[in-house]
Amino acid sequence: MQIPLQRFYTFFVVCRAGSMKDAARELHVTAGAISQRIRELELRHGQRLFERTRAGVTPTAAGAALYADIRAPFQQIETVARRDVADDAARQLVVSVMPSFASGWLLPRLGDFARRHPAVSLSIDSDARVVDLKTEAVDFAIRHGLGHYPGLEARWLMSPAMIVVGAPDLLRQGPPIRCPADCLAYPLLHDRERQDWTLWLQANGSPSPKARRGLSFSDEHLLVRAASEGQGLALVRDIYAGADLEKGTLCKALEGQWPTRFGYYLVGLPDSFAASGARAFVDWIQAEAGRSPGVP
Repeated sequence: MQIPLQRFYTFFVVCRAGSMKDAARELHVTAGAISQRIRELELRHGQRLFERTRAGVTPTAAGAALYADIRAPFQQIETVARRDVADDAARQLVVSVMPSFASGWLLPRLGDFARRHPAVSLSIDSDARVVDLKTEAVDFAIRHGLGHYPGLEARWLMSPAMIVVGAPDLLRQGPPIRCPADCLAYPLLHDRERQDWTLWLQANGSPSPKARRGLSFSDEHLLVRAASEGQGLALVRDIYAGADLEKGTLCKALEGQWPTRFGYYLVGLPDSFAASGARAFVDWIQAEAGRSPGVP
């Protein structure tokens, strides 16, 4: 007879957590996967094992009886499993990051984290969508905004400045740029929203309908690449252009800079920050951000 240990253990964790969402976080699977396993176990037993409440789930009489039978064995298994792990740092830590931030800032630094914390299994989920940290198997997300995320804790990392950059050959061959309005003599490169040039020129007293013209890119990394290849001027966050500025494939078209009102935040549930396995990553990324441009 095949014993569905995964379903039984899932049932055990849900009972202990009192919530399918919390169990999903603990097991690093989706809430939908938890629900499916519980449904399969209920079909096997031929009766409901949980009743849903506003706070989560409560075992039925049959569920309570099953939990009483399997609780001690699974607790003993967990105790044995923990003997080989110094602390929670050995479990996988999942971090959701925007692709542009991942490639432009985080990726070059991850080697340092791996050397400093070899026991932490770090998984980077690079996706433009906004993950739901309350229901998905993700520990942290790095988000760009004002830091207001109801029900979540947010730790400020940095507020990069906006700078105007272009390829050296393009700037040598084109007209001189002495003030923001002079940028309009060049092709302008945009991000997906096409808002930055308009706001920047308005802030500098040079509004123009030409500010929205030109190529746009869905990823800021591609925007920087297009500028380095001489396709136009880009108004970008300084952290994304740092490597190209150092290599000389880009240079600043103007020395002034425009600090953004938005910042990058490390966001997660309060319990995620409290977990010992996550503290190494939290401390590391805050220290790295503190050494980056755009930090007061």
